Amino acid sequence: MSGAHWVQWHEAYDDAGSSLARRLVAVQRRLAQALDAALPGPVRLLSMCAGDGRDVTGVLGRHRRARDVVGRLVECDPILAGRARARASELSLEAIEVVEDDAGRSDAYAGVVPADVVLVCGVFGNVLAADVRSTVAELPHLCRMGASVIWTRHRHPPDLTPSIRRWFADCGFAEVGFDTESPFSFAVGTNVMVGEPRPFRPGRRLFDFIGDGSGAHR
Repeated sequence: MSGAHWVQWHEAYDDAGSSLARRLVAVQRRLAQALDAALPGPVRLLSMCAGDGRDVTGVLGRHRRARDVVGRLVECDPILAGRARARASELSLEAIEVVEDDAGRSDAYAGVVPADVVLVCGVFGNVLAADVRSTVAELPHLCRMGASVIWTRHRHPPDLTPSIRRWFADCGFAEVGFDTESPFSFAVGTNVMVGEPRPFRPGRRLFDFIGDGSGAHR
């Protein structure tokens, strides 16, 4: 999908009653809880396909741990990345880096891993199921022990979320939340890494972002 398409797609956030706006509320709530639970000291955060970054900046703009967060938001669209960068600057979040890069490459996360918080929001609805599984399998190489992972996926048939939840468990993550809201189709999963962290692997391909043709699920 074109960059202009995704920029326009973000406008749905401005409708407080939209599925996207309601999903954002759930993601931000889970992110705030993850920051509350983080150990004292620096908190490393990374966000894949970060868009305009409002899930992160919307929390850090008001959270007591904001100055502890050292983060990287990865977004390939320059307009969206620019908006995220501008908002971080407005909030004086100097430790939040916004990079224009391919979030499907592990190299995009070099230097900010192992992370304490990972957001995989707007990814799993726009990649093949095999890539969802490979991304989950790569997360132990990006996370430290006790890290929180927040992810999203629609529940349209065939609903992949039961498989995703199982894949997280298989890869050493305990589920601490699975949020849905009627009548919407979104799901927000939150998992904590309880298995052994694994070494970072540069040069890995996690996923190819293909969209679904409508952009409804990013």
